[in-house]
Amino acid sequence: MELSSSLDLLTDKLVSVLEKEASLLTEVGAEIDEIKLELKAIRAFLEDVDTSLGVVPISETDKQWVASVRDIAYEVEDVVDEFMFHFNKQQQWRGKPTKFFLKLIHFPKTLLFRHRIAVQLQDISKRIKSIAQRNQRYPISRSESRKSDKQIRREYHRNNWVNNLSESTLFFKDVDLVGIDKAQNELLGWLLDEELQRTVISVVGMGGLGKTTLVANTFNKQVVKKQFDCCAWITVSQQYIVTELFKCIIKELYGKAKEKMDPVINLDSMNYRDLVEALVNFLQPRRYLIVVDDVWSTNLWQDISIALPANMNGSRILLTTRKDDIASFEFGVVKHIFPLKHLPFEESMTLFFKKSFVGKGGQCPPYLEPSARKLVAKCQGLPLAIVALGGLMASKSSIAEWNGVYDNLNQELSENDTYFERLKYISLLSYHDLSYTLKQCFLYCCIFPEDCKIKRKRLIRLWMAEGFVEPLKETLPEVVAERYLSELICRGLLQVERRNESGRPRALKMHDILREFAVSISKSIKFVAKSDGKEEVEDDGIRRWSIEAKENEIKAASKTALYRVRSLFVFAVEETSKSSFNRLPSGFKLMRVLDLEDIPIEELPDELMNLFNLRYLNLKGTQVKKLPKSIGKLYNLQSLLMKRTQIKELPAGIVKLKNLRFLIAFGCNVNPMAFDCKFGPVVPSNICLLSNLHVLSFVDARGDFIKQLSKMVQLRRLGVTNVKEADEKYLCSAIAKMTHLQSLRVKSCNGDEQVKMDALESAPPDLRKLALVGKLEKVPHWFNSLDSLTGLKLHWSRLRDDFLPHIQALPNLVRLGLLNAYEGERLDFLEGFQKLKVLSIMRCPRLKEILINRGVMPGVQELFIVKCQELTTLPDDWESLPDLNEFFFV
Repeated sequence: MELSSSLDLLTDKLVSVLEKEASLLTEVGAEIDEIKLELKAIRAFLEDVDTSLGVVPISETDKQWVASVRDIAYEVEDVVDEFMFHFNKQQQWRGKPTKFFLKLIHFPKTLLFRHRIAVQLQDISKRIKSIAQRNQRYPISRSESRKSDKQIRREYHRNNWVNNLSESTLFFKDVDLVGIDKAQNELLGWLLDEELQRTVISVVGMGGLGKTTLVANTFNKQVVKKQFDCCAWITVSQQYIVTELFKCIIKELYGKAKEKMDPVINLDSMNYRDLVEALVNFLQPRRYLIVVDDVWSTNLWQDISIALPANMNGSRILLTTRKDDIASFEFGVVKHIFPLKHLPFEESMTLFFKKSFVGKGGQCPPYLEPSARKLVAKCQGLPLAIVALGGLMASKSSIAEWNGVYDNLNQELSENDTYFERLKYISLLSYHDLSYTLKQCFLYCCIFPEDCKIKRKRLIRLWMAEGFVEPLKETLPEVVAERYLSELICRGLLQVERRNESGRPRALKMHDILREFAVSISKSIKFVAKSDGKEEVEDDGIRRWSIEAKENEIKAASKTALYRVRSLFVFAVEETSKSSFNRLPSGFKLMRVLDLEDIPIEELPDELMNLFNLRYLNLKGTQVKKLPKSIGKLYNLQSLLMKRTQIKELPAGIVKLKNLRFLIAFGCNVNPMAFDCKFGPVVPSNICLLSNLHVLSFVDARGDFIKQLSKMVQLRRLGVTNVKEADEKYLCSAIAKMTHLQSLRVKSCNGDEQVKMDALESAPPDLRKLALVGKLEKVPHWFNSLDSLTGLKLHWSRLRDDFLPHIQALPNLVRLGLLNAYEGERLDFLEGFQKLKVLSIMRCPRLKEILINRGVMPGVQELFIVKCQELTTLPDDWESLPDLNEFFFV
C-alpha cells in the first residue's frame, strides 16, 4: 500500500498552492482547506491498515473503502495539477506585453475556470465525507465478523504454518536437500574450529534462499551435537517478547540436558531477572550453541546477549537474517558472515526434478526437459520458488500443460494460492516491513522490463522526480535516495548486478519472482500499468504507464485515460520496435516523468513543451537531433538526459530551467577509441544562471563558457570538451572553487592541443573520478592531492616520461584506463597500486614491455591490453596476480 504517503504528498501540495497564489484561490481556498482536513483524518486510518498488511489481512469491505479513498486522493491531485497548469499559463500570459482589451477577453475565462475548480473540489469534499460516513457504518472493528469461513480457515492455516515453518526444517532429510554441501562445510568450519571466544556466525540472504534449511541441517549434524555441551533453537521473527524467548531457550536447554529442570521452578512465574539469572548460571560453565532464526532487528542482540555469557569455552551463536546490516553488526565478539547465494542452474534443475517427479525418483522424461529448463530459469536459483513450482508441475504430464503454465506463470504467481501462498508470503515479508516511502520506491522498480539492469543514477533521479524522496534539512535529495536504495539492497529486495570503482551499486535487478509480486501489488493499487502498446489503456486512474513495445508504433489511447497518467516509460523490447517510432501517444497534460531511453524516436511532440509539471525527461539513445526552442516552458524540470543523441546545440531557453539539477548531453561517433569518440553540445554562455545544476556533463566550451564557469561552484560533476590551452587560467580558477566536485572530465579541442591544468594548486577534496583527454607534457603536479580518487583515465596524453611514479601511491585508485597515453617502450609497475582492480592499456604504439613487480596491484581483477602492436609478450609476473579473473590481450 502506498496510499498514506501519497496522501501526505498531496497535502503538502495543497498547502504549497495556497501559499503560492492566494489571490487566485479566493473561490477555492476554503474547499482545499476542507479537503486537506479530511485527508489528514483518513490518513491515520490508512497508516494502521498499511502497518497491518502482511500480518493481519483486511476484509474485502475495508479494501473497497481504501480503494475509494485512493481514487478520491488521485482526483484531488488531478484537480490541483490542472489548476496549476492553468495558473502557469496565466503567469506566462501576465509576463507578456498585452493590450488592455486582451486582458478583458481573458478575465471572464479565468473566472469561469476558478468557479469550475471550486465546484469540483466541493463535490470531492462531499464524496470524502460520504466515504468516511460509510466506513463508520461498517467499522474496522467489525471486519472479523464479515470474514467468510473460507477466509478464517485460510488465515488460521497460514498462521499455523508460519509459526511451524522454521522448526519443520529441523526434520528435513538430507536426501531432500540440494546444493548445500559447500555452504555447510564453511559453517562447520566456523562451528568446530579451535576459537575459544564466544563467536557469532550470521547467515544472510533474501527470503526463500534456504537460510533456515541450511542452518537446521547443520544444527542436526552429530558432529555438531558432540562438539557442544548443550544446544537450543529459537525462532524470533519480526515481533517478539524477550522473556518468551528466554523461556523457550531454557525449555530447549533443559529438555536436551542430562539434568532435569528443578520441579520447583515455574517458568510462567519467573520475571526477566530470574530468567536471565537462570540462563547465565546454566550456560556459564558450558560450551553452548544457540541458533537464533529469522532476526529482523539489531535490537535483538542487545536484548538477549546479556543472557548468553561470553565464556571462553568455544561457544557459538548462529543466526539467520535477511538484512545485511544485522549480519554486519558489531556484536563485540568474534564474528563471521556467510552470504547465502542462489542455487546454480544445474542444482536448481535437480531440486525441481525431486519435487516434480516424486513418483519417478526425480527423473524427468526427455520430452519435458526443455519446458522444465524454461520454468526453472524463471526461478533464478531461489529454492523456495523452485519447490513451489515443482509442486505445481507434479500433477501435470503433457507438454501442452507445461507450456501453458510457463506462458501464464505471471498469472499463476498472482492467483494460485495453493502452491505459491507460502512463496508469496515469505517473499513479501521484507516488503511489508518497509516504510510507506520505501514501499513506493520498491514497487516503482517493476516499471522496468523483466531482467532489465536498472542503473542506480537513473533510479534515483526518477524517485526524486516522482516526489518519493522526503526532504531533509542540509541533506541533498540524492543522498537521501541513496539511503533508500541501500535499505532495499540490505533487505534483499534489490540485487546488485554491478558495482563501480567506489564499491557503490552501478546496476541493479529485481528477482523475477519479487518483480511479479510487485507487478501484482502495483496493479491492484493503480500504481503502475504495464502494456505492449497495442491496446488502449483503460481509464481506471492508473498513474504510471510502462510500455514494452514490440512494434514501432504505440496505439493511441483515449485522452481521458492519458490525462490521469503522470509517468510514461517506453521500452523497445524487440528488434521490430527498434527501427523507428512513428509517434508517441498524446494527451499527457500533467505528466511528471517521460522516459524514452533507447527509443528510436526522431522528433519530440509539440505538446511536450506544455508539460509544465514535467520533472524528468530521458532522451538517452534516441535519434532526436534538436530540442525545441520553447524548452524553457518546462520550468519544473529536474533531469534532462541526452546521452548518445545527435543534439549538437542547446537552445537559449534552457537557461530558464531554474529547477534543473542534472543536464547530461553528448553524442558518440562510431569508433570508441578515436579521439573524437564523444562530442558535447554547445550551450548558451549564460548557462551559469542554472544555480541548482549539480551535473553538467560533456558540453562544448565555445565562446566565453569557460570564463562563466567559475560561477557554477555548486557542481558535483563536470564534463567539458573543446578546451584550448588558452583556457587554462579560467578553467583552473573555476575548478578550484568547486569544492563539492566529485567527477571531472576535460577534453582538448584536438589531438595536438594540450590539456593545460598546471594553474590548479590542488584538486577538489572529494574528486573521485578524473578523465583528461588530450596531450600532456607531464602529469599535473596536483595529482599528489587526489586522495579520494577511485577512477583515472588518461586518454591521448602521449606522455614521453614515465608517469607511473606520480600515480602509484594514490590511496584509493581502483580503476586506471590508459589510451594512447604513453609513447615510451616500457611500463614498469614497480610498487604501489594497492587498491587497483581494473587496468586497461590501449593503443600505446611503441610499447614493447610491461613489468609488474610482485606485490604490486595485488587485488587487480581485470587486465586489458588492446592494440599495442609492438607488445608481443605478456607482462612479466602477470601470473602472480592472485585475484586476476579476466585477462584480455589482443
